[in-house]
Amino acid sequence: MRRLLSLISLLLSLWSSFPSLAQTAPQTPAIAARSWLLLDFSSSQELASLNSAEHVEPASLTKLMTAYLSFSALKQGSLKPNQIVPVSERAWKAQGSRMFIEPKRPVTVDELLRGMIVQSGNDACIALAEAIAGSEEAFVQMMNREAQRLGLQNTQFRNSTGLPDPQHYSTARDLAVLAAAVIRDFPDFYPFYSLKEYRYNNITQHNRNRLLWIDPQVDGIKTGHTDGAGFCLIASAKHGARRLLAVVLGAASDVTRAQEAQKLLNYGFQSYDGVKLYEVNQTVAQLPVFKGAQNSVRAGFSSDFALSVPKGQAGMLKVQLINQQPVLAPLNLGQRVATLKLFLGETPWGEYPLEALEAVPASGIFGRAWDTVRLWFE
Repeated sequence: MRRLLSLISLLLSLWSSFPSLAQTAPQTPAIAARSWLLLDFSSSQELASLNSAEHVEPASLTKLMTAYLSFSALKQGSLKPNQIVPVSERAWKAQGSRMFIEPKRPVTVDELLRGMIVQSGNDACIALAEAIAGSEEAFVQMMNREAQRLGLQNTQFRNSTGLPDPQHYSTARDLAVLAAAVIRDFPDFYPFYSLKEYRYNNITQHNRNRLLWIDPQVDGIKTGHTDGAGFCLIASAKHGARRLLAVVLGAASDVTRAQEAQKLLNYGFQSYDGVKLYEVNQTVAQLPVFKGAQNSVRAGFSSDFALSVPKGQAGMLKVQLINQQPVLAPLNLGQRVATLKLFLGETPWGEYPLEALEAVPASGIFGRAWDTVRLWFE
């Protein structure tokens, strides 16, 4: 008995000496889907996932990119909300889900956006693509260029609608990044995704995102379905200042995709704390600058910086600053100047770029020459 008690005591002491092992991430729930992911919107942390880098058929989740380019055109002024868009025969005869536009019936950009987002109209997608780029083929080229710019490295588009094509694919991770970009870059247009129904051509259709009726914290974003893709849903919910996105791909039914997305969102909010580390434009570090009109620059974040941490473990966060030395002027406002590495205990918890919070112009010829000499000895 004494030996047993001694062994138990030894094991307990060993366990307590490794807090990073004792404090583990919460156990993720079982999710009935082919691939899935839970993303922290603010920090882009992947809180839980399965097969998130696997190529999948995105179905109507494709329309997030069609919407992104449409919103961009509106923001740039090349499209106007009340602009009348001609309906081509190709758009009119689009296969799959439709908003039922007609060649001889005037339709505006605003109506097409609602038909694409709420009713998932393939006809609306083609009409918008033709209005923006002249043809759907030219628009697809824009989609793929934008995908590369956004860092969607495992995504390729072949149409604006999401209709099946062997070379039309994405991943849960890329789709989460795309959905986050829509929310982040176009906050004025994002409320379209919370509309529960839309009526056009005397036909009322309901948003297929069931969570808009079930969970008041859910405010978007898109569903998709084909025989090959299964039932798909990207859902976003906001609780206080925290926003999470759940991506569920390849579920067995409309009901299942909603249930599994809800399960992921509940897990994220209940198992993780949102921790705000720095305010917008707060000075995180003062870095030395060479060849500049001033000898230092303030570094920080251009928006509030918050991230998710397992419940009760915020006190275990550690910060390490990695300078990109030497920092040379001229520096632009927002230019990356350092990296912030975070650890939860001894476990790496992410790396985030620090930006210059002020512009630093170059110094005169004598100042640059003097700093050149200084750098020889650094």
